Amino acid sequence: QVQLVESGGGLVQAGGSLRLSCAASGRTFSRLAMGWFRQAPGKEREFVVAISRSGGSTNYADPVKGRFTISRDGAKNTVYLQMNSLKPEDTAVYYCAADLNWKTIPSMTLNDYDYWGQGTQVTVSS
Repeated sequence: QVQLVESGGGLVQAGGSLRLSCAASGRTFSRLAMGWFRQAPGKEREFVVAISRSGGSTNYADPVKGRFTISRDGAKNTVYLQMNSLKPEDTAVYYCAADLNWKTIPSMTLNDYDYWGQGTQVTVSS
């Protein structure tokens, strides 16, 4: 079992920044690829970004490229999502997820992820 706990969400004005954190426990963190997804009201959950076990490979969804940055800290068993230049369309519940299976590149596919956090709300006002 893997437990994932997100934090760092909140309300921010357009153009502002937030940093989300996801603390993992229950498995060796270095054996987990990690991803962030988001779900806006009335929409399906969508991929945002993912990072490989080592941190050496990342995969970003086009809408967030150049604005969001994923990173991981093995000493803290935590993955981060730095979000800059936020837009109202970034408003969503953001979920952290863990993928137990090794892949050449971090997966963009929701069903590849085995464990999920409870989500944290991000609201961007215009």
